[in-house]
Amino acid sequence: MDLGNLGIFKLMSRKMDWLTQRQQVISQNIANANTPEYKGRDLKSFSFRDALSDNRRLTPAATDSSHLAGTRGPGGLAKEHKVRDPYETAPDGNNVVLEEQMMRMSQNAMDYQTMTNLYKKQVMMMKMAIRSGG
Repeated sequence: MDLGNLGIFKLMSRKMDWLTQRQQVISQNIANANTPEYKGRDLKSFSFRDALSDNRRLTPAATDSSHLAGTRGPGGLAKEHKVRDPYETAPDGNNVVLEEQMMRMSQNAMDYQTMTNLYKKQVMMMKMAIRSGG
């Protein structure tokens, strides 16, 4: 039995994939905190309501002509968008605020841990149901 085919597990996996992609974007923002003219980015927020109503598959978006086509797995890459103009922009044009990025990273880690715990609880419930014959 593949748990990935069940609705709740599919949604939790999509959320965890989104959180992984967001972690990568936040890491890029932090890595470029001192790069002149770098503009911080973030992913479009994930909502279960949208995920339930979204029946189409996302396709990878090439942001550079040197990217290889088809290197992302099914489901594609969540679309990135520029972060709102923060209250602080460096004289060199960089708008990454490290404190803000660290807060996002912490929130992202907590959300990922929550999804992991939910996933474990669902698996435990399935095992209990199988063992009890119900």
